[in-house]
Amino acid sequence: MTLPLFLGIDTGGTYTDAVLYSESEGILASAKALTTRHDLAVGVAGAVETVLADLKGAAARISLVSLSTTLATNALVEGQGGRAALVMIGFSPEDLDRDGLAEALGNDPVIHLPGGHDVHGRETSLDLTMLEERLAALPDEVSAVAVAGYFAVRNPAHEIAARDLIRTRTALPVTCSHDLSSKLGGPRRALTTLLNARLISMVARLIDATGGYLEKRGIDSPLMVVRGDGALISAQEALLRPIETILSGPAASLVGARHLTGLSDAVVSDIGGTTTDVAVLEDGRPRLDTEGATVGRYRTMVEAVAMHTFGLGGDSEVRTEEAGLEAGLILGPRRLMPLSLAGHLWPDTVVPALERQLRAAFPGRLDGRFALRTGLPDALAAGLTAQESALYARIAAEPQPLESVLSGTSQRATLDRLVARGLVMIAGFTPSDAMHVLGRQDQWNAEVARLGAELFTRRKAGSGKALAETPADLANMVSERLTRQSAEAILTALFADQGVHGIDPARSVLIDRALNRATGFVRFGLGLDRPLVALGASAPVHYPAITALLDAESFVPVHAGVANAVGAVVGQVRETVIAFVTEPEEGCFAVNGAGNARIARNLDEAFALARELARSQACDAAIRSGAVNPVIESFEHIDMPLIEGLEKLVEARFTAIASGRPRIAGK
Repeated sequence: MTLPLFLGIDTGGTYTDAVLYSESEGILASAKALTTRHDLAVGVAGAVETVLADLKGAAARISLVSLSTTLATNALVEGQGGRAALVMIGFSPEDLDRDGLAEALGNDPVIHLPGGHDVHGRETSLDLTMLEERLAALPDEVSAVAVAGYFAVRNPAHEIAARDLIRTRTALPVTCSHDLSSKLGGPRRALTTLLNARLISMVARLIDATGGYLEKRGIDSPLMVVRGDGALISAQEALLRPIETILSGPAASLVGARHLTGLSDAVVSDIGGTTTDVAVLEDGRPRLDTEGATVGRYRTMVEAVAMHTFGLGGDSEVRTEEAGLEAGLILGPRRLMPLSLAGHLWPDTVVPALERQLRAAFPGRLDGRFALRTGLPDALAAGLTAQESALYARIAAEPQPLESVLSGTSQRATLDRLVARGLVMIAGFTPSDAMHVLGRQDQWNAEVARLGAELFTRRKAGSGKALAETPADLANMVSERLTRQSAEAILTALFADQGVHGIDPARSVLIDRALNRATGFVRFGLGLDRPLVALGASAPVHYPAITALLDAESFVPVHAGVANAVGAVVGQVRETVIAFVTEPEEGCFAVNGAGNARIARNLDEAFALARELARSQACDAAIRSGAVNPVIESFEHIDMPLIEGLEKLVEARFTAIASGRPRIAGK
């Protein structure tokens, strides 16, 4: 009997990883390829073809494909994503000032409509006139629409009406807030819905690219996607709710860390090209953030692993510290294309430009920086201003020195906006380049990394002295800075998880003395109470120094570089549904949840209806997400205090969790 194989794929900001996995034999093969943002299928094919080549006839045995990604996480950390319109039903303009909604909205259009419901699901009259008037122009302004209604989690009728109207008149994808969360808190639910709409095109490109490649390769297997809580959902469901894939890669890495190390309790730190993600394993499971995942500047309503994401990775921007007389460096949070990679891909363009800049008598502020298009479809450039369009038209698919792209200082801000939209990428000196200079990495063009480092050393500190004397000196400074910032990030995450507030590891004198092992009358020490598991392709390079600084036991698994892809294939489907019962009037009970709003005549009937609603909806959701024969767990919380000697229902919550392994081909 031929045993089925599982294919795990992880698409990150820099690399796409693939693993072949057998339940009886474990990991059979693993590989990496560069993530190709202009056409994600190229990177997927590169990684998968390499692992398939290691095992004859493997393609025909693949019964399940599971995909994790950091693209959505990276987009939110870097402020990227498509332009989206927000339809607010029953909210006031002042509600935009809550939960960071106005900041996230930026200059994207918002449409306020009369309507909405109360906490019991009773409606205020809906008027769609203003939406109807805007629909003709919307397709030229945005790539998706988000709809958020007041108390839509208790009655989604108005969101559904707006959604149906938009779908009837346009081809734009529409996200409704009640499909994403059952929690109260309208502005934060609206924020989550807006971010979801922005991510639709990005996640759709990845799923389409992966599915297209699998079809061409003749791999006819279910395609699953890792959600932010580590559970799996079908690709079709991920297209509807891409926001749930934020922290997908980090969640998969936690599942992978548990599988690779066998540790039940550990701190897990995953360093990628764009971010460092820190979380905790307790009793063999990732800790979840039930209040909603925080990514970048935004607190969402997506239940996900309690992951702390920092804009710090191998491809982080290296910047000089402006304040103070001494030379100093800061890394991130923006991701750049490493010069060594740009020089590897386009040596005839990058090398002459760097050499010319080095021959100049005086350093230029833009030396060692290039701009290039990311290769996103032109449709995603909708809504650019005249200035942005003019600059975008001057930027090519291959790197161009910034000095030839920008005609004035004012255009720096315009370029930053194009980068934030994900349309343009900057190439510059990064920690990955520093590692090439020091000989600790060698996959790209080390000579270009050295040229970039030499240019960087010409920058001046506040005292007027050169930043570093040699490229190696600069590279060591970058390495030490990455070690220190990584240690501070891990401590920040752990303090937050323990509820320790008011301590900033980057500013604390005591923590500085402890990390530096400073001598004096009082000696300070600092360490972790559990092992530190380091993941990521560059973990073996960076984390020995980081774990030493934190006085922690270190684990760097053999397959640390593909832990995300490992986690993708060993996960389960899990769906949670909550039904609510309230009493809007004496003897009248409202049952709400999972997109339903019903009225019951008595309490027993309402409770029975809510229990059945939660269980049936959870089971249906798990099956839609690809589970086979899901198992259902049920929980109840009834708030019914005694008031003047009589029990009075405040709220009852009935939770059902359905879980199971995903369906595999042929079964």
